[in-house]
Amino acid sequence: MKLGIVGLPNAGKTTVFNALTHAGALATAYAFSSAEANHGVVAVPDERLDRLNEVLQTPREVHATIEVVDIPGLGGGAEHPQGLGSRFLADIREVDAVAHVVRAFENPEVAFPRATIDPVADVEAVETELVLSDLELVERRRDKTAKAARAGDAAARKEMAVLERLAAGLGEGRRAREIERGTDEEALMRDLALVTERPVLFVLNTDESHLEAGTALAAWAAERGDQVVALAARLEVELAELEPDEAAEFRDELGVPPGGVDDLIAACYRALGYITFFTGDFKSSESRAWQLPRGSTAWQAAGRIHGDIQKKFVRAEVVSLADLLSLGSFAHARDKGALRIEGREYVVADGDVMNFRHTA
Repeated sequence: MKLGIVGLPNAGKTTVFNALTHAGALATAYAFSSAEANHGVVAVPDERLDRLNEVLQTPREVHATIEVVDIPGLGGGAEHPQGLGSRFLADIREVDAVAHVVRAFENPEVAFPRATIDPVADVEAVETELVLSDLELVERRRDKTAKAARAGDAAARKEMAVLERLAAGLGEGRRAREIERGTDEEALMRDLALVTERPVLFVLNTDESHLEAGTALAAWAAERGDQVVALAARLEVELAELEPDEAAEFRDELGVPPGGVDDLIAACYRALGYITFFTGDFKSSESRAWQLPRGSTAWQAAGRIHGDIQKKFVRAEVVSLADLLSLGSFAHARDKGALRIEGREYVVADGDVMNFRHTA
């Protein structure tokens, strides 16, 4: 799963990227946008996996991961009429969700393309351009489809109706994911790959003296059902370079609570719409967390592990993590009736511990 980081120049998106991934990507104090995206991978913190591994005592534990992409190229299009770059749009259409970094810190040494620090105005400027880019794409698709529709092609006529509805909604400034559609239209939506179809969360990039900033943005986002996470990104990058004890002491001195980066990773996970299931037993080489789209079946979960396990699926042995931790072993869970045998259509719950049985 892939998370794209976007934001106006010098909002701090590369610093947020470094706070997440510890990749050390170049972050400048002037309005600069590199031609290439930065890529990194971050482990999803989950104390449940730590507790599972304590019970199972496997040689290692493996966390679920998120691929993070620091997408360049946003800035000129959000401030000037020439629109967004094609490279930016291509990059953002490849991600599953968007983390929109919004500046909420004062620093005269770090240039900013807008005259004032106004998180809501910054978000609206960027989202207007994203909506317009989607509208342009839909209108091009509509123009291509119109000829076949006029010729009587039933599928084209049906597609035209969807495209007209999308064009109308986008023209009103609505994001694609806010526009109604039927389940039979999902294939077309995937094919269109609209930027504003992707879930979004806002990262309020602040500093240690302004951690409570962004109240207006939080209220604005809450009305739309979006998340806002406040993060002192530059400070988090600096703290990551210290020994844990030193970092904790520095946090106490500044009054900065721990968990800022972990909170952001968890929010990214929620924005992507994933749950976690676990694998491992006393004979395994590892205890492992796996991400899975909410509503997925046991058969689909098997495919996350290996295509052959999915292809040759027989059954899944399932126990909730809470029951396994309470009872201490799979054998005790089986004796108490907490370990269940489930078929391929079983809908996986967050926190399930699963072992799959399959033919050779």
